[in-house]
Amino acid sequence: MKSKVFFTDMHVSKGQNLQQKLSRLIKSAGIDRIEFDKKFVAIKVHFGEPGNLAYLRPNYAKTIVDLVKERGGKPFLTDCNTLYVGGRKNALDHLDSAYLNGFSPFSTGCHVLIADGLKGTDEVLVPVEGGQHVKEAKIGRAIMDADIVISLNHFKGHELTGFGGALKNIGMGSGSRAGKMEMHSAGKPSVDHEKCVGCGVCAENCAHDAITIVDDKATIDLEVCTGCGRCIGVCAVDAVEAAGDESIEILNKKIVEYTWAVLHGRPHFHINLVIDVSPYCDCYGGNDIPIVPDVGMFASFDPVALDVACADAVNKQPVVAGSMLAQSSRTHGDYFTDIYPETNWRAAIDYAVKMGLGQKEYELITV
Repeated sequence: MKSKVFFTDMHVSKGQNLQQKLSRLIKSAGIDRIEFDKKFVAIKVHFGEPGNLAYLRPNYAKTIVDLVKERGGKPFLTDCNTLYVGGRKNALDHLDSAYLNGFSPFSTGCHVLIADGLKGTDEVLVPVEGGQHVKEAKIGRAIMDADIVISLNHFKGHELTGFGGALKNIGMGSGSRAGKMEMHSAGKPSVDHEKCVGCGVCAENCAHDAITIVDDKATIDLEVCTGCGRCIGVCAVDAVEAAGDESIEILNKKIVEYTWAVLHGRPHFHINLVIDVSPYCDCYGGNDIPIVPDVGMFASFDPVALDVACADAVNKQPVVAGSMLAQSSRTHGDYFTDIYPETNWRAAIDYAVKMGLGQKEYELITV
């Protein structure tokens, strides 16, 4: 049986608004089948890097929050800290960025919890059954402590995964800083001695005694280092860096395995908004013009079918003049591959099916 993916466009009639359409969409998709009463509900979102204006408006999150609260649930908005230097690398900066972009308790109706804690080190090691590349996924504790996971995803382009949808938001987004390093890196961290101040915090926090301070600079013994990445999270000056040398194919498979770790064994539901389809991730401190017009809102219990339906819908749209897509060769028969030929999102989808996260075949139901 095909997975059901529900869809509504962005048109509204007199006396109607998009938040009402979103509420009707997720109810039609069956979100009420989940028992929310007295349950902690993690609503996994991307708050947007400061300077980026393509991220989802907080009004959409409020619609989800209101529905959960009406059913007795205890919702919170959440994301994990970033691996790279920016406005979301620790919980304090991350909260500042979330509030700056409108994700406050006053505008959304619930609190924001940064899932992997102050420095990105508060994580749960989750065994990945059947995984090829990850034995234990490092997931932000607050996400793993939740009873239910709802992902609210901005569907857009991404230079490593082709596009970012439900799988990307959950898998990469739920990884702690060390988890993100594991997905991005095939190697071990290194120290930029130009930035290092020799404070020794990394050495104090290394569980394997792989770091020593030599001539007031941290040095990592790669023979002893296990690549856990904890030193990256605790470095206050961003002197410890991930290798960033993982192949795109394996990176995508690791994201799938992390998604499995987050979703396995508990209720989950997923919403993709295919609007402001920038070619870049919302992690950038800016955004390019959309590659296609706004498409609409999609929802499903199956994150795999959901992402495929959204990719198919984007590929049916006219190309926005002057966009990155319009400037590409457009010879691949797929918009996201046209922009990023080195990516292979279809292979990632196939791997997600193999991992039991869902199926590619879907029935699109317009509401």
